[in-house]
Amino acid sequence: MTRSARALWFTSSGKSEIRTVPLADPGPGDVLVRTLYSGISRGTESLVLRGGVPESQHDVMRAPFQDGEFPWPVKYGYLNVGVVERGPLLGRTVFCLYPHQTHYVVPADSVTPVPDSVPAARAVLAGTVETAVNALWDARPLIGDRIAVVGGGMVGCSVAALLARFPGVRLQLVDADPDRAAVAAALGVDFASPTQAQGNCDLVVHASASEEGLARSLALLAPEGQVVELSWYGDRRVSVPLGEFFHSRRLRLRSSQVGVVARPDRTYRERMALALDLLADPAFDALITGESRFEDLPSVLAGTLPPLCHRVDYGAGHVPA
Repeated sequence: MTRSARALWFTSSGKSEIRTVPLADPGPGDVLVRTLYSGISRGTESLVLRGGVPESQHDVMRAPFQDGEFPWPVKYGYLNVGVVERGPLLGRTVFCLYPHQTHYVVPADSVTPVPDSVPAARAVLAGTVETAVNALWDARPLIGDRIAVVGGGMVGCSVAALLARFPGVRLQLVDADPDRAAVAAALGVDFASPTQAQGNCDLVVHASASEEGLARSLALLAPEGQVVELSWYGDRRVSVPLGEFFHSRRLRLRSSQVGVVARPDRTYRERMALALDLLADPAFDALITGESRFEDLPSVLAGTLPPLCHRVDYGAGHVPA
């Protein structure tokens, strides 16, 4: 018997709809997952929704379980938490890089068990925290470093939350929006506006996806300092100020992208498992700033998304058709 599920599809610029999609029977090595929650990654999914993925980056930006092709129609997303209803790990709560869909069938090795210490509702942040873990593997901060995180979105706040655990660091979250101060306080991190940020930094992690933020990040560096660029600019061209002190201070600018594991001695599964373990800290709840039902997703996406993670609740009783 052919089963079906309901999934969100991006259909045109700023438009989305919920469609009924076929659901395959799980094979011997597959799991059938019933979704509990998914999360909207505001920066990336807004870019996809408006059709802003450059043609040259279509392969790079493809989500692991994406259906359709850029720009539209496309089923896109990668923050999904559910319960295994058939197959290995039966009854376990798992995280998967799957789009917004009520049920799905994937290979069992595509899901990561959520630790008992992490609520399912918080585990939707795992993909973002995984990006932050990878960024810090790239950045290699040291005890006592002077660090700024410029850009208080989901990724920037996740990086700041992890850096707050480092002993002896001077750490600031820098953002032009004063409302981010409350999030910084919840994470145990000092907050500053771009003009008030402390300079002479050994490390700046930039995640504002703005030309102004990148310029300010470079300006905050001490001699021999490094900016780790986490922003995804899509199809926008960005000017980088490589004059003035860039050469005389021997500054460094490097990219970090979650598609490649920054440590060759670690695997994708190990990195994701670490991200989920780190989510045992309830401070991460501050990153979830909105919630809606799955059925309301098209209208939610057509409006103004909250600044950080928007969590989607699928309810407890839905069953595949």
